Amino acid sequence: MSATLLIMAAGMGSRYGGNKQIDAMGPNGEILMEYSIYDAIEAGFTKVIFVLKDGMKEDFHKNFGEKIARKIEVVYAIQSFDNLPGNYQVPVERTKPFGTVHAVLSAKNFINEPFAVINADDYYGNHSFSQMYNTLKSLKNDNDACMIGYYLKNTVSKNGHVTRGVCVLNDNNTLKDIKETYEIRIFPDGSIRDTFNNPEGDLLDPNSVASMNFFGFTPWMLECAEEYLINFLNNIKEGDIKAEFVLPTLVDMLMKERNMIVKVVPTDDSWFGVTYKEDKPVVMAKLQALHNEGLYPQKLI
Repeated sequence: MSATLLIMAAGMGSRYGGNKQIDAMGPNGEILMEYSIYDAIEAGFTKVIFVLKDGMKEDFHKNFGEKIARKIEVVYAIQSFDNLPGNYQVPVERTKPFGTVHAVLSAKNFINEPFAVINADDYYGNHSFSQMYNTLKSLKNDNDACMIGYYLKNTVSKNGHVTRGVCVLNDNNTLKDIKETYEIRIFPDGSIRDTFNNPEGDLLDPNSVASMNFFGFTPWMLECAEEYLINFLNNIKEGDIKAEFVLPTLVDMLMKERNMIVKVVPTDDSWFGVTYKEDKPVVMAKLQALHNEGLYPQKLI
């Protein structure tokens, strides 16, 4: 089965303080995306799409994409204001992209098959990609989708707040509700709390399922996403130059308004990622351990 892996790599990395998507993390200078691509190729994926921002493509291809293209079909999509759908006029003072829905839609013209979506700066675990590929093969209807689910307690950072899609599941392991939660922190007592509206934090269940933007869709989702993004843009309040439309929000809307069924695939794989500079040494140590255990060869790609 043909399947595409879409990697969202256009983020500005403002909290990290640099271009973390191409920062060496592995023991042989690997970046985190290389692990995802290696695992995806092993699982059976046949194409990878990199969603980049303006100005990244040339250096990205020279330093990374060219060698990937020897192993798998590579496509570049650019997330820019030039490819926004509809007639929205972007405020001149806006520099921030419009979120992960816009990122995925930037690749619309390159996708005709089931596809998975991931972040560039996360490690998802090698088994999770075979789980995703096999689940994509099993999707029977256009409005079927899937998501790899991680425990919230395994997705937070000790170095600051993180954003996660906190999920509620039905009894049959389909997604019932997903809420994009923007300022999740670990408190000194070990509890995990949402501090976006309450400085003292609203308590969250550490064993709840969290979305790490590892979704699987059919191309049907792209047609819906374009319609919903246009509506989002047309309803941005005047003066708001930071509003974003994110995948968990779209998924929640499609479930409730278009009857999309999202199968949640729990995984025992370890997740880790880089949100802050202080996360880097931890990630590097974990990747070294995976190589030492023989899960990855010395040369990935």
